[in-house]
Amino acid sequence: MLRTIVIGSCVQVQGTFERELSDGKIQIRVGNKIYEGYPVSKKAA
Repeated sequence: MLRTIVIGSCVQVQGTFERELSDGKIQIRVGNKIYEGYPVSKKAA
């Protein structure tokens, strides 16, 4: 499943969901790298 996270104040990364952490952050994989950040909230249509 693709997920988008925010790293810092304005950098967003999209990749494959890896796991959810206890502090509310999630980890995603892009190639061989794993990034950690807060998930972008979904907008209601």
